[in-house]
Amino acid sequence: MAVKRKRLVLVAAVILVAGLGVSAYQHWRAAPDANRLTLYGNVDIREVYAAFYDSGRINQMLVQEGDAVHKGELLATLEQSRFADALATANAQAANQRHILAALLAGSRPEQIAQAKAQMDALAAVYQNDAANYNRYATLAPHGAATIQQRDDAQAVYLNAKNNYEAARQAYILAVKGPRAEDIAAAQAAYDAATASAALAAQEYNDTKLYAPTDGIIEERVQEPGDMTSPSAPVYVIALTNPLWVRAYVPESDLGRVQLGMAASISTDSYPGKTYRGWIGYISPTAQFTPKTVETPDLRAQLVYQLRVYACDPKGQLQLGMPATVNIDLTRHEPQGAARGADACSGQNATTK
Repeated sequence: MAVKRKRLVLVAAVILVAGLGVSAYQHWRAAPDANRLTLYGNVDIREVYAAFYDSGRINQMLVQEGDAVHKGELLATLEQSRFADALATANAQAANQRHILAALLAGSRPEQIAQAKAQMDALAAVYQNDAANYNRYATLAPHGAATIQQRDDAQAVYLNAKNNYEAARQAYILAVKGPRAEDIAAAQAAYDAATASAALAAQEYNDTKLYAPTDGIIEERVQEPGDMTSPSAPVYVIALTNPLWVRAYVPESDLGRVQLGMAASISTDSYPGKTYRGWIGYISPTAQFTPKTVETPDLRAQLVYQLRVYACDPKGQLQLGMPATVNIDLTRHEPQGAARGADACSGQNATTK
């Protein structure tokens, strides 16, 4: 009986010690870690709505949802026939104005000057002859050797010849001087306007092609070939995966414990046991009330400050809106700095902006 009683006492002692151990462990697990700050938030990715510059009917859609695209990659095209016709018309008008300007700048050709001089000389001879005839009739008329009518007719012919000669002389002078500076300036302005119109038509023709504005992932294919589109109607929604961050909120009481560049680890429920390296890249300068979608250990009415914790995600596992947990090691008193934090990702998805 004594042995049995000793065994019962020993078992009771073991149970008591085990219970105390479990209780202590649970208390240790429940106690907050003064050296680590845990925050909760969601993965945040910026989006670009890619659209054409001009209105038209979509001809081709070259990428699908989920495709990775690079800056400058062709994504879609519009039907180009009317843009091509407009470009051809503008180029022809520019060419015409260029020839007009070139002719004015070149001035009169030697043949034109020679022709004007020959015309002037011919009319000068006619003018001199008619002047001599008029002088004879003017001398004879007072003595009755010629009638007054003959004198007047000779005078009319003489004056007409004089005017013709003067017009030919002015034409010769203009041919020698060439175009006026004002005419050249007007032609230059017309050519510049036609050139600008041709450049605009060329740009509108090039705008029938939609290129990726940046690297990213096609998140949504909004339209399809055959749809009429416009600059206000997005064709694709592109998720920008660089930079990638978790939007979290730190209580006001913990704001003094965090600094820009502090290292952090990020985890999600989607990949248990998987952590992603990160760092604090932004701290909001203004306080706000905790958003309803964010869970923190403190009361929701408490003021919080928004953080952006940039993440290294080379495999693209973090998705937009995914809940995430951020753990910040407060024992590292020297922040890495945003640039050094980017280096921690070895150049993979870690650019800060």
